[in-house]
Amino acid sequence: MPKLRLATFLAALVMTSAAQAARCGGDFNSFLSNISTDAQNAGVSQSVISSSLAGVTVDGSVLAFDRRQRYTFNKTFEQYVSTRVGSGRINGGRAMLARHAALLAQIEQKFGVPRQILVAIWGLESDFGKGDMGKLPVIRTLATLAHDCRRSDLFQGELIAALKIIQRGDLPLRDLIGAYAGEIGQTQFLPSSYIKYGVDFDGDGRVDLRHSAADVLASTANLLQGSEITFL
Repeated sequence: MPKLRLATFLAALVMTSAAQAARCGGDFNSFLSNISTDAQNAGVSQSVISSSLAGVTVDGSVLAFDRRQRYTFNKTFEQYVSTRVGSGRINGGRAMLARHAALLAQIEQKFGVPRQILVAIWGLESDFGKGDMGKLPVIRTLATLAHDCRRSDLFQGELIAALKIIQRGDLPLRDLIGAYAGEIGQTQFLPSSYIKYGVDFDGDGRVDLRHSAADVLASTANLLQGSEITFL
């Protein structure tokens, strides 16, 4: 993948342990009906399900991108990073370390994740929130991948998690925009990771990984801490 998203994908694999009733393939509207039942059984309200899935169709560009990803990622980590990290991004990282010094100190104290690691991830994934976070409706993207039979169990779980993000009030449907695998926000969380590791660090009552730097950095630290990575 052009962006590996390793941490979020590892965290999202937790979702695959719960079997989903909705079958893949076949008539798309029938599939949506089945996934709606799964979502309701998972605690999502019928009003959220109906408003979120109304008019959703298959996105052929998402399927085409997903198929290409199987064959195009053949770079080593060093090769990948060399195309993504230059003097501009390094200088930007230093500026972010200075600008958010107090916030990063609080997060580092709470989660034990070095601030340099958080800022590096932030810079690589979205150029510190200024770059491309994706432009696709997450619900449509995930419904497309959940209906497809290549990784249906994973993406059916992610679709239900995305509906839970809406239900919790973290992001409205109109703002649930992401990348080609449904990744959301400035450090590209899959919805299951959003639900499991998202932190309301700015105290406004919701987890906003698209607009709040405090929530983004704290949630990323929480994910890394939850992955049981040892930091020296």
